[in-house]
Amino acid sequence: MNESMLSIAEDFQRYFTVEYAATPEQKAEVYSIRYRVYCEEFKYEPIDRFPAKKEWDAFDDISLHCLIRHKATNRGAGCVRLVPAGNKGISHLPMEAFCGDNLDRKLLDSLHLNRETICEVSRLAVDGAFRRRAGEGRTRFGDLDAVDCSFHERRTFSLISVAAYLAATSLTEITGMTMAFAMMEPFLPRLLAKSGIDFEKVGGEVDYHGLRAPYFSTTDKAIKGMLPNLRGLYEAIYPVVNSGYQASVVNR
Repeated sequence: MNESMLSIAEDFQRYFTVEYAATPEQKAEVYSIRYRVYCEEFKYEPIDRFPAKKEWDAFDDISLHCLIRHKATNRGAGCVRLVPAGNKGISHLPMEAFCGDNLDRKLLDSLHLNRETICEVSRLAVDGAFRRRAGEGRTRFGDLDAVDCSFHERRTFSLISVAAYLAATSLTEITGMTMAFAMMEPFLPRLLAKSGIDFEKVGGEVDYHGLRAPYFSTTDKAIKGMLPNLRGLYEAIYPVVNSGYQASVVNR
């Protein structure tokens, strides 16, 4: 195993932190990232629905949120949420509400899942400033697009979406909601598969916030399949997310 593989966790933590987003201020940052990505950049949601420039929906109040923060600028760089299927406040997951006709019901029935252990990894977003090469598209978000970073630092930007997924995986392990669904664009399953994390496709593609398809995996399968480099990053992220989650439970 080469040194670059072993240093992924260290490199990522040098430039970013992962937070369990429990406070109103942290959640506001999450919704702001989503607004910039879903409304301003990709126009998946109409801007006039969110005059406060924070994209949110009815699932957010019962969801668990994580935030990736860029240390040098203290800006939110990415986010993700975990939506529990067993919450009494909802009767369905986002994918059931918006893409239910595309699910392979026969396959899902064969899994014999307990709804209390089911969740959906949802609204994974990475701010455009951390997806573009330096100097591109500076006018879309003003100064946010002009994040000034070293070449080495920019190399870690591609890990933001993976780190967000690992944060969500941490939450599945912490809460026992270990049967995870996700509506994913084609690139993310391929990206995760390169790191040993395999998802099973459980339905057809649908045009929902871009072309996506429903996927399924378990926490145990995801953790056991991780290649050593990603396992190191997961082991760095898990205690931070767990600490934040446990503190939020105590403070309820």
